[in-house]
Amino acid sequence: MKLNNNTAKALKADFPIFRHNLGLVYLDNAATSQKPSSVINAVKEFSERDNANVGRGVYSLAARAMKKYEQARKAVANFIGALPEEIIFTKNTTESLNLLAYTLSQTIEKGKEIAVTEMEHHSNIVPWQQLAKRNRFKLKFVKITKDFTLDMNDLKVKLNDKTAVFAFTYASNVLGTINPVAEIVKFAKSKNVITVIDAAQAIQHLSVNVKEIGCDFLAFSSHKMLGPNGIGVLYGRKELLEKLEPFGFGGGMIETVSPDSATWAKIPEKFEAGTQNIAGAVGLTEAINHIKKIGPNEIADWEEKLKDYVLKRLNEISNIKIYHPEQNSAPIISFNLPGIHPHDVASMLDQKKIAVRAGHMCAMPLMEVLNAKGGVCRASLSFYNTFEDIDALVDSLKEIQQKFNKI
Repeated sequence: MKLNNNTAKALKADFPIFRHNLGLVYLDNAATSQKPSSVINAVKEFSERDNANVGRGVYSLAARAMKKYEQARKAVANFIGALPEEIIFTKNTTESLNLLAYTLSQTIEKGKEIAVTEMEHHSNIVPWQQLAKRNRFKLKFVKITKDFTLDMNDLKVKLNDKTAVFAFTYASNVLGTINPVAEIVKFAKSKNVITVIDAAQAIQHLSVNVKEIGCDFLAFSSHKMLGPNGIGVLYGRKELLEKLEPFGFGGGMIETVSPDSATWAKIPEKFEAGTQNIAGAVGLTEAINHIKKIGPNEIADWEEKLKDYVLKRLNEISNIKIYHPEQNSAPIISFNLPGIHPHDVASMLDQKKIAVRAGHMCAMPLMEVLNAKGGVCRASLSFYNTFEDIDALVDSLKEIQQKFNKI
């Protein structure tokens, strides 16, 4: 499908949220994308027709549920170029990263270091921070440059023979910066560093292939790529997953249990204790189908045009501060109107049915680096956004600025 402003308008008809909220300008896709009818109906149909627990059920209903659950695993694997057994279902990106911080801790030698970047979401800082505190590891932060990109020179200093793990974002949830992940992974491998990629803000905008990237682990969430809430993905290289100990214990992840011992199931079941979000997995499958139907390249091309347009129009506003790199960026644009708190801006935009995010974006260390301690406003786009959405945003921001200038 060729995407342009007219087809983007037409695509909104696939998303019931816009029918139930007439006039909504939704620019908070980095927090949660909207769901098309096909995803909503897939979850509903599973719940009505195929709902049963997966695992060892031998009756036909359970067999159908199990088939759909494993089809979801294969769909995710194909989508990112992985093997099905390398896909672990979790609640979200945050749980995926916590799982890794817990399990990898058992493999890190004393005296080693962990590295993250200054542009990380709290979900890719706090788990490693707490791991470092528990085990007395040193936690290092790779700096960003003045043009909002990762400082590759600092990275090559911070990643060294002492570094055990480097956890970094594919695309910043604040700056929109797309990091050169393959280049980073290649350098990390030369230092025998395990790489963990937070792809929560990349998966809906870019074609992600874990084998081409060469990373050890990669995590993302369904709800940021048109899918249901409450289900996420952790990819891990097969040989590494087989070495790691489980994160949670109970039903579904065991092979045998005796009164004094237990053995674990093979991957990926070893990491999926208890009843999983089966309906969510079904919905995620349909979200992938929806993205593939439109075309990842077409989505990227249209979102690039939208991003260029919003940057052009935002620059019409005098004294606006925009936190965004000039190149290699996702359609995520953070900004501030001088003298006006981001929460006030967002509240006034909401009065015009324009939804943007405001605050520290779960990235307080980055806010300090940006000297934006009050936070920022963030407009994040998806393929169903239009030029008219952007015009509504910018025209409203101009009105807000004029109003405050008169006070």
